[in-house]
Amino acid sequence: MTPRARRALFTLVLFFAVCAVVGTVLQRKVGAQSSEDESQIRDNLKAFTNVYALVEQNYAEPIQGDKADIAIYDGAIPGMLRTLDPHSNFYDPKAYAKMREDQRGHYYGVGMVIQQQNNKVYVITPYEGTPSFRAGIRPGDIISAVDGKSAEGMTSDLVAKALKGPKGTHVQVTMVREGQPKPLSFDLVRDEIPHPSVDLKYEIRPGVGYIHLTQFQETTAQEVVDAVDSFGNLKGLVLDLRNNPGGLLSQAVEVCDHLLSKGQTIVSQRGRAYPDQNYTATHGNDGKTFPIVVLVNRNTASAAEIVSGALQDHDRALIVGETTFGKGLVQTVYNLSENTGLALTTYHYYTPSGRLIQRNYSGVSLYDYYYNHAGAQPADITNREVKMTDSGRTVYGGGGITPDEKVEGLKSNRFQDELAFKSVFFHFAPHYLANRTVDHNFQVDDAVLADFKKFLTDQDVAWTEKDVNDNLDWLKVNIKEKVVTSQFGQLQGLRTLADWDPEIQKALTFLPEAQALEDNAHKVLAQKAQARTAGTPQGVAAQP
Repeated sequence: MTPRARRALFTLVLFFAVCAVVGTVLQRKVGAQSSEDESQIRDNLKAFTNVYALVEQNYAEPIQGDKADIAIYDGAIPGMLRTLDPHSNFYDPKAYAKMREDQRGHYYGVGMVIQQQNNKVYVITPYEGTPSFRAGIRPGDIISAVDGKSAEGMTSDLVAKALKGPKGTHVQVTMVREGQPKPLSFDLVRDEIPHPSVDLKYEIRPGVGYIHLTQFQETTAQEVVDAVDSFGNLKGLVLDLRNNPGGLLSQAVEVCDHLLSKGQTIVSQRGRAYPDQNYTATHGNDGKTFPIVVLVNRNTASAAEIVSGALQDHDRALIVGETTFGKGLVQTVYNLSENTGLALTTYHYYTPSGRLIQRNYSGVSLYDYYYNHAGAQPADITNREVKMTDSGRTVYGGGGITPDEKVEGLKSNRFQDELAFKSVFFHFAPHYLANRTVDHNFQVDDAVLADFKKFLTDQDVAWTEKDVNDNLDWLKVNIKEKVVTSQFGQLQGLRTLADWDPEIQKALTFLPEAQALEDNAHKVLAQKAQARTAGTPQGVAAQP
């Protein structure tokens, strides 16, 4: 057995041993575990190690190097966890490092998103304010070498690894750019690269703020507070949680803490092995309220559903969009050896009204669970558990957060899918800007469309005038977004899309309804406070 395979086997044995010990400890917290159960755990562990040893010794080909790791990291452990639930997960060293980086919200490098296309590594976008952005690197640039080493044949992961490094160190990057007669060389100094979860915040209408929240990481709550404060005297807020997969529970709780009243319940956790936990707003919003519309879709999950559910149950926000994913299982991450980790489901989430967020996954394949979940929701929501918001509105549990106002997500057609698949807009922008620049007033006029049509033909993309006319608004905004991103940066591109987005524009029309909901919530809170006061006996002093 090779040293690497031996280390992998050791990690697996330790993994099962940890699971066995943790299981024993948890069982003892809720009741005595018999020696027969402990013996069964040891026997199962021994049986597994015997099976692996038998395979390693007798398989037709030697199990060496990466194949040993794959057999363990991608086979045995995930296979076992998938029999438990869809969200318990094992992180190999690479995945574990990426998870921790995502949670921290920063890393050390040069600050650009890269992607491999057609055996070349392209710059998708440099983050604004980073070494890459300041140096003038643009979307569409092709990385041809790093520190003099050719990037030909390298994957985007290998290039990314070469670009990252300690703060203050230098890295030489060579780029090929359309319109330039020879490669461009950039001497970049690595720095701390923030990766904010709020990627777009601006006043979308006078007095109305818009915040797009991509995930919940260690910096999220402060980012949201800073964004809200930056708007000044708010008359309304659209909080966009579409496609937000969730993240850290603590940050979801903190976000709610700043939007709800002090003492209001945010979420509860219920599990088998640990005591139930209830989270409440400990600071509150200090009476600073404004109407909120929360925009969600079928990919809004986990921590994002906690925020949506808490604001809905307390009538603090109007939820608009599609029924959310329905991920209400809580994972505790255990750090194992070899820089690996185990995310094990330990709790279920419940909203303040007592709704279970988790969608049923019994007898459902992983593919259907993740990609066909919309069709798995009960057609008749009245068959789901019924709860009440603070003001007595009916809400439903057991399958994500059902919106107060349903707004269907945008549906693409064949022509749009083909252009997206071939990354046509991404490649057109550097082509268009190869010998010109644009200003902030750039619009996609007939001349730009003519250039785009010619580009489609040159790229062997089939199109007709009907295709163009039927998708004209969509084409114009996507062309503009990529061009202004290349010229001015990612924030300008994101704002271009948001200004056009029909779902965001529809969400804005519900602000009066959100205001009425907020007014009624204040009324209900005042009535409850009055009832509590009326129930206090006169002349009775509180005991110190």
